[in-house]
Amino acid sequence: MIRTIRVDRFAPVLGALLLAVGLVGCGKQPDELVVYSARNEQLIKPMFDRYTAETGNKIRFVTDDAGPLIERLNAEGANSQADILMTVDAGELWHAADRGLLRPTQSEVLNANIPENLRDPQGRWFGFSIRARTMVYSTERVKPEELSDYAALADERWKGKLCLRTSKKVYNQSLVAMLIAEHGEAKTEEIVRGWVANLATEPFSNDTLLMEAIAAGQCDVGLVNTYYFGRLLRDNPDLPLKLFWADQAGQGVHVNISGAGVTAHSPRAERAKEFLEWLSQPEAQSLFAGLNLEYPASPSIEPDPIVKAWGDFKRSPMNVAQAGELQATAVKLMDRAGYR
Repeated sequence: MIRTIRVDRFAPVLGALLLAVGLVGCGKQPDELVVYSARNEQLIKPMFDRYTAETGNKIRFVTDDAGPLIERLNAEGANSQADILMTVDAGELWHAADRGLLRPTQSEVLNANIPENLRDPQGRWFGFSIRARTMVYSTERVKPEELSDYAALADERWKGKLCLRTSKKVYNQSLVAMLIAEHGEAKTEEIVRGWVANLATEPFSNDTLLMEAIAAGQCDVGLVNTYYFGRLLRDNPDLPLKLFWADQAGQGVHVNISGAGVTAHSPRAERAKEFLEWLSQPEAQSLFAGLNLEYPASPSIEPDPIVKAWGDFKRSPMNVAQAGELQATAVKLMDRAGYR
């Protein structure tokens, strides 16, 4: 006689066994820190390896875009094994914190090493490197004295000469959000409409294509993150392109961050805090910023020589948290202005 066994009776046990096997197969150890990172693997693994070499503490990481990582944290809830969320935009960190996915971290070390405008007012996230979103121009067709601030790119003199990256990218959404914080919604919409009117072509999918279009003569000026400029010029040093620091007579150039915070349900919150404190120290700051040709968040740390060669500039003192607070307003504004 064949006896039928109901598998569903054993589902909980089977699930637990599969989970255990999965953890063993992944090499997961109970004391590992777990990082969800929107920063690419090649930009974080050397840093994690250094931390492990110095402290003996291992790190396991998962990489994806910020949106899916935030949704994953939300779905996992109190069962999440993640200790740290790391993203490449202040707005994304703000959204995670606003949804209750990051916890406040009280740390005299972090507060001393990371400037106030580069961290969450409630201590839920901290910036560890900076990039400026500023102008890049053709050295063959533009004189630097012709450039000034972001608003001036809406002037008719740039009609048919401006290139932009798509408004769908968070970097431009954060830029427009910070312009709203500085100028108000009505003035910012006027600026963005002027940009759209001056476009030489449809917006590009990334900053590199935008700069290549300027070098090829398709347009004369655009807006990019500084590290994209560094990467491109490192590989093609003869391209006729140069950075211009926007708004030096006003608030200063818009900056954004790569940063991180301790997750709300971190099983190892104290050790996660220690890792963030380590990231704010001089050697880690140099490594974290240098791997992506960014600026260290700590003002006392010298940037990579490639980055330093671009010269000093005045940075906007506004808290980058406003990139998140005003991002939804910025997206609606860009849509109204026809910026796609």
